[in-house]
Amino acid sequence: MAAVAENLLKSGEVSAMIRQGFISSPGLSPTSSPPPASLSPASPSPPRPSFPSPKTSTLFEMMSQEGVPHRPYPPPRQPSGDQNRLRLQEKIAAILGREGPGDMELSVSSSDGFRVTVTAHRRVLAARSRFFAEKLAGVGGRPGRPVAVEICECDDAEAYVEAVGLMYSGDPRRSLAGEDVDKVLGLLKVSVDIKFDDGILACLDYLEAIPWSEAEEEKVVSTLGKLQIQQVCEPIRGILQRVSVEPSTSVNTDSVYLGILDGVLQAKDKKARRDMKALIARLLREDVDQSNMHCNKIEISRETLYRLCHKCLDCLLQLLSEAANFGEGQGDRASLMGEVAREADNVQWLVDILINKRIADEFVALWADQSELSTWHSKIPCMYRFEISRITAQLCIAIGRGQILVSKDTKISLLRTWLEALYEDFSWMKRACRVFDKKLIEDGLSATILTLPMAEQQEILLRWFDCFLSKGDNCPNIQRAFEVWWRRAFFRQFTGDQDLSQPQIVVSDEHT
Repeated sequence: MAAVAENLLKSGEVSAMIRQGFISSPGLSPTSSPPPASLSPASPSPPRPSFPSPKTSTLFEMMSQEGVPHRPYPPPRQPSGDQNRLRLQEKIAAILGREGPGDMELSVSSSDGFRVTVTAHRRVLAARSRFFAEKLAGVGGRPGRPVAVEICECDDAEAYVEAVGLMYSGDPRRSLAGEDVDKVLGLLKVSVDIKFDDGILACLDYLEAIPWSEAEEEKVVSTLGKLQIQQVCEPIRGILQRVSVEPSTSVNTDSVYLGILDGVLQAKDKKARRDMKALIARLLREDVDQSNMHCNKIEISRETLYRLCHKCLDCLLQLLSEAANFGEGQGDRASLMGEVAREADNVQWLVDILINKRIADEFVALWADQSELSTWHSKIPCMYRFEISRITAQLCIAIGRGQILVSKDTKISLLRTWLEALYEDFSWMKRACRVFDKKLIEDGLSATILTLPMAEQQEILLRWFDCFLSKGDNCPNIQRAFEVWWRRAFFRQFTGDQDLSQPQIVVSDEHT
């Protein structure tokens, strides 16, 4: 019999039965494989690794080491591949052994050399797995000798063996309690391959019941999306409802966005409002960063954001007019000014979202057109209105960085409407703002001014020159822009009469 086995091995018939191949003779198991974990009492268990006995220290050694700092214990060693294999083999053998002596020797191996051999029961595997029922039908064995079955080159040999152990459970779903998502996904793939219906449903029930981390969510969605099994389409659809949006509800997404943002803008609790503003802004920034990765991503619309902007500006205008006409005995002036500051903060938050989404160009024109608001602004003390001037600074910074692209006419209108107010409020911005970057504002303002035609540069910078000489540090220091304008005006004069339609060629008689 040994000679027959050797001839079959050399012929390549065994190696051809890969992945889900079967060998009907126990003598055909490769001699290099480890001995199977037999369930018979007479068969010895695999030898356990031996460890040297601990060394005891003498009294002299203990005294000599006194005062020597103790070194930290080395980190525990990770179990080796052989230890994992032996541990898995013992675990599965114990589960299968509850059914009594087996009649089938099952070997499962992967391409990386991992191999586990257990003694199983044909009736159990055939009853729980349609794949094994088909393959074992008509395969006989000699009385008293188990049938040898080999599953070769598995993608996940460990999951394959675990799935076999799961077939012996009366309640597979309960057996999965406490397992991690990666392991259950591996079991699900194997259960699908071997047509283990109870295992498939147990894995799906488990995935539906437990929470997922964001990393696990990606794996679950990817794995379930690849399963094409008609009888489990409904359970899979139920699981994916956790992360998917039905087309019927996508139409209302914009109204959901509007409700969330409007709720934040109207929040009464200061801390909750501040925390939610930071959270929503971060989530919307993530949407922008991942826009190239999610082609079907539903974003908040431009119209929704600008509807909120108009609402805030109308409210701000109303509050400023009330504050400007506030008289004695009309109520709490401080409360009204607090509302002005809050509404200005709301506008700053929306502008930040528009800038991050690269759709703030329309707001620059909208803000430049707020001449009535600017008029009421000038009638309010600086200590109550400086938050409004931060909106102008915010726009100039973004324009100077190239994050907002607007025409020169829009920029001229913006500065004519709001630049003087920014000069007047600058000292209060420095004094009262929790987060204030003086250089950032000055650089943004300088860059914005230098994008204008020379006539407007001169008009604005000469007016700033007078303001800076009278206010000093209470006025933004944009002398960098002044220097550039000076050089353009007096040293590097460029006349617009030159014909730029033809290339200018310089001919020289000198040869190098």
